[in-house]
Amino acid sequence: MTPEEEFAEALRVRRKAAGLSLGELSRLVNYSKSYLSRVENGTRMPGPALARECDTVLHAEGELLGLLPDRPARSGAAGPPVRPGPHGRRRGRRPSGAASAPAGTSGMSGTSVTPGTPRTSRTSGTPGSEFDQLIRRGDARHLLGDMYGAGRLYLAAYRAAEGDDLARAHAVVRCARRWSDPGQVDRELLARIDECLKTLAGREDLPAVELRLRLTAHRAKKLTMGVGDDTAVAGAEPGTSVDRARGVLRELRDRLPGIGAETHCEVLTECRWALYDFAPAAELLALSAELRDVAVRSRSMYFIGEALVALAIDQLRVGRVTAADATVRRHREHAAHRHSTLAHWQQGTLDALMNLWQGEFTAAEEWILGESRTIAETMERDLAVPADTLSQTCLGQAYWLRHEQGRMAELFDSPLMAGVRRRDYFPVWRAGLALALCETGRHDQAADQVLAFAADTGGFTRFPPSGWALPTAAVLAQACAELAVRDVRVGELLPYVPPLRALLDAHPGELVLAGWPTVLLGPAARFSGLLALVAGEPETALGHLRRAVRLAQHSPAQMTRLRLDEARARLRSDSAVVRAGARGLARTALGTAEELGMAAVARDCREFLRLPAAER
Repeated sequence: MTPEEEFAEALRVRRKAAGLSLGELSRLVNYSKSYLSRVENGTRMPGPALARECDTVLHAEGELLGLLPDRPARSGAAGPPVRPGPHGRRRGRRPSGAASAPAGTSGMSGTSVTPGTPRTSRTSGTPGSEFDQLIRRGDARHLLGDMYGAGRLYLAAYRAAEGDDLARAHAVVRCARRWSDPGQVDRELLARIDECLKTLAGREDLPAVELRLRLTAHRAKKLTMGVGDDTAVAGAEPGTSVDRARGVLRELRDRLPGIGAETHCEVLTECRWALYDFAPAAELLALSAELRDVAVRSRSMYFIGEALVALAIDQLRVGRVTAADATVRRHREHAAHRHSTLAHWQQGTLDALMNLWQGEFTAAEEWILGESRTIAETMERDLAVPADTLSQTCLGQAYWLRHEQGRMAELFDSPLMAGVRRRDYFPVWRAGLALALCETGRHDQAADQVLAFAADTGGFTRFPPSGWALPTAAVLAQACAELAVRDVRVGELLPYVPPLRALLDAHPGELVLAGWPTVLLGPAARFSGLLALVAGEPETALGHLRRAVRLAQHSPAQMTRLRLDEARARLRSDSAVVRAGARGLARTALGTAEELGMAAVARDCREFLRLPAAER
């Protein structure tokens, strides 16, 4: 793609995202429509004056200006054609300071460079114009959501910087920011990170120190991407990346305040993800809150977006749903400001997550089975992002939507089930398949699935203490509870209940979040209660369920399930007084389930209410 074509695509995407026609943009920037048309068709490269005007009107934060090739100003060069105004006055204008930004000063596209940000023209002693141009173009592609295109430009910058250790490390940091396929370790990227760390070892100049911190943080995060023996790499055993991440955070804090805000943001972002499967959610919330504050000071659109998503995730996990809702609204403003398809998709995903939690299934379905899939399919077809990143999120939300609606059978009759089976290297999908089999009456197959999963994971003892392990254990708990209600092979399952209980019991005040983020499954205490009931401990189960109610009281869908769970637990109590309240709970759950369209829960409530009095 030529520079003209690259600018043309970026301008076209920004203009359409802003809801402007070419004529409307022409009036706003005071350049002729015909000239803008040639720019959008890639036949003309605009000057910096027009690029700045478009940046301002389209809120592109310098992205378009950053796409202009570096070229020396030519004395007396003719400007672009402009429309005559009234009385023949020329309406086109060149704003003050319209000269192209100097090479190496862009930082992230649309951000101000903070102290300590690597800049080849200032840290390496080389002119760096080709390198800086490639980095700026890569940043623009990344901001628009084209991660493959960005990656190609960053690699070109890496090659162009041969012999310049700082510049090469800077390019590798940019490569590391790109998304990678979930559950997979990018071995090629790890090799480049290790190479750069080797060349920077022992250097104490500030640019080298900051790059070393960034690279080490990325390495810690990338090593945690593998979720099984087939996807991990040597040296990524549980806990090793945690030690690295904590070490980087300690060094960062020891070197503050001398470290620049952008490096501070990068280290917090990557180390938080490296700790995700191992550290308590409350610890991560402290990191994401710090990240938000530093990102605002850095004025980096990239890190502000990262911080808002991280903060929403951690607020949800610790049960602060109201605070998370406010963060999601702030992200909505951020996404609208960026005019990025990927940011729009991320916002829609967050909104759908909240809709599912609040029982607003119709609104969730419009996004999940409509625009979300269209965007994901388009971006994957265009090789804009790693194929599995968007599709797994779409699949996860579609799965949970059908689960909540009691329409899981439709999943088996759709291409979505092939997606579930194809991703069984991801533990949560193995658990998800077991639950789906339960909910479609394939109980023996579901039991086989759970037992095979247990055999492959040392009886569920090889899970990390947090992160992806929590939703996996929660879905398995629900599958085991369904099998226990149907009295299917409970004796075979009982030996594997204690490790699942231990994992869930360690998170009594948390909500279980699947994906990054995809869906809220409910309070961890609810799933602890289900397993206690499977183990024949109804009083313990009731204690867990009461704790779950405090976290879920603003979610009608969750409260419906919890009332039915409690009715079942009360039914098994030794106390006649406790048993007496079971029927009323089931009636209340039935009414809400019918109102929300939760067909399977409504069916289970009716079955419960039809039980003979002696069994109730």
